[in-house]
Amino acid sequence: MKSSAHADDGRRHRHSRVRSWLTGIVAVLAVLGLLVTGYGVAVEPRLILDEERIQARIPGLGPGWEGAEVMVFSDLQVGMWWDNTGMIERVVETAVAADPEAVLLPGDFVYQSEADLEERVQDVTRLLDPLTGAGIPVYAVMGNHDYAVGAVDELTAAFEEHGIEVLANEAVPVPGAAPGPGLFMVGIGPSSVGKAAPREAFDGVPEAAPRLVMMHNPTTFPELPAGAAPMAVAGHTHCGQIAVPLLSRWSYLGLTEEEEIVADGFAPPDYGAEGNEMFVTCGIGFSLAPVRINAPPQLLTIELHRA
Repeated sequence: MKSSAHADDGRRHRHSRVRSWLTGIVAVLAVLGLLVTGYGVAVEPRLILDEERIQARIPGLGPGWEGAEVMVFSDLQVGMWWDNTGMIERVVETAVAADPEAVLLPGDFVYQSEADLEERVQDVTRLLDPLTGAGIPVYAVMGNHDYAVGAVDELTAAFEEHGIEVLANEAVPVPGAAPGPGLFMVGIGPSSVGKAAPREAFDGVPEAAPRLVMMHNPTTFPELPAGAAPMAVAGHTHCGQIAVPLLSRWSYLGLTEEEEIVADGFAPPDYGAEGNEMFVTCGIGFSLAPVRINAPPQLLTIELHRA
């Protein structure tokens, strides 16, 4: 009987240790989850700005443009619950202080919202006004959310009134004081809502003219003719918004998209036609939830050089 009782006591002690061990693991995981969530909601998107800098070799670029800087930020998503307007203000202030040759805005300015659409458009233009107020040429394309909310006409009218040029599958020369060949800015609409016309966008651009290409959806990039986009930029992805550290391709977006997509940084050499290059920027705002983990808001600077 004593042997049986000792055996039962041993089993109870073992079970108790296992329960304590499992309870401890659950508690640790819960605390870690709360810390990561807190970081992803309150720290990374609100306090950390990734000021990325890349170089672009542009065929035909005039000597006066050598070393010129163009800045890019995307996906403001104003109107998302707990949107990131504080970071937008910081990005705009940083861009104004840098005084680039141009600023590019690759779409998704607003998000689904209960608020009045006119009020949302006013919020966006108020946030961007310091750029044009500083005399910086600013170019924009619309994104899929801008179409989904029905804000394209209102945004276009407001932007044009405030000095921001909206490109809908078209190209325009960028003003510059430097003599020599000018720089063309090509803007392509969002393919995710059927508004992209890549080939049409290059109409009017002389074949040998230097150009930068801006689009909302990175999936438009493979449709560009070979050699048409020595440097292209895109937004839309938020760099996955939640990505595995050290494995930027392993993001929520990269793992769930049905089609191949570049969610972050430079496209691989086999993604797109020969002679074209694309960089996907992380944007500033949110989709679905106000959280960013290993995908901080990004302000991209492109330093132009002659090829």
